[in-house]
Amino acid sequence: MNTLPETASSKQAILQQVRQNGPPATELPSLEEDWIRYEDPCAQFMEMVQQVGGQAIRVKDRQASHACLAELEIYQQAKKVVSLLPDMGRIDVDLGQVARSHELEDVDVTIARGELAVAENGAVWVSGANLEHRAILFLCQHLVLVVSLSAVVHNMHQAYDRLTDQTDQHSILSSSSYGLFISGPSKTADIEQSLVIGAQGPRSLTVLLEEYPPTA
Repeated sequence: MNTLPETASSKQAILQQVRQNGPPATELPSLEEDWIRYEDPCAQFMEMVQQVGGQAIRVKDRQASHACLAELEIYQQAKKVVSLLPDMGRIDVDLGQVARSHELEDVDVTIARGELAVAENGAVWVSGANLEHRAILFLCQHLVLVVSLSAVVHNMHQAYDRLTDQTDQHSILSSSSYGLFISGPSKTADIEQSLVIGAQGPRSLTVLLEEYPPTA
């Protein structure tokens, strides 16, 4: 026996009931507000990074970043380093020769570029452009992000404005369909309030804030 008409009718009846009993339509809230701003967004960002379990270090330029990186214990003790910046740190792994992300499970330190830094919550935007293996940001034991001081914004609203503004030099979404905000090292806590650092990803996060980044 063919029950398709009855099934279709039942479906339409259910959808009609949902439409009739739904909440009234409301206008979306305006995003043109006076969102939170800080007297010193850089200092606020550094404080928030520390609060979420990481560390942020302000350096003068790329040369100073090199010197700071060399002094980090995690870098000195690392046996395998992946740098996504050609002029920053060691490159012990050629990602172009890596077939599967699982091969990166023993990476100690990953060095990557951050495009934006948000003072409100200590988050750093990392673009997926030219990122051959996304997992490298999560499989490593320690993550180092290098960000320009001029890329520090006050709040998430300002960050998304830059990301979606096609005329802004910081607009990244136009060149890559993938990107993410990273805030602090990986961590989790249970109902007993026991905090575990490095539960699903890097055990530490270091952000180097360059006052004068490379012009190239």
